[in-house]
Amino acid sequence: MAVKIIESCVNCFACEPVCPSKAIYEAKPHFLVDPKKCTECEGDFPVYQCASICPIEGAILDSLGIAINPPGSLTGIPRKEWRKRWLSYNPTNRTSRWLLSISTKNPAA
Repeated sequence: MAVKIIESCVNCFACEPVCPSKAIYEAKPHFLVDPKKCTECEGDFPVYQCASICPIEGAILDSLGIAINPPGSLTGIPRKEWRKRWLSYNPTNRTSRWLLSISTKNPAA
């Protein structure tokens, strides 16, 4: 059995050096796992090392195709709540609101 890195991987290089079996390698468009080398860290670590360091939620799947670090696992915020917070705190939205607020207070002469 082996883990799988999917297309949401951003090639950050975090997982490659922590793999005890050296199964992860650089490829395009994203890193890949050599299934013949991957041991799923059995006998080396109690958790998947690649998924424990991966900054992208859902980028690494277990042998059953289930995300090891699913959306919300890194932030503790469920996906639906995260989207709502992102939309309300998005810097673009905040800047636009601020610009709109000052333009109505100080109209151009």
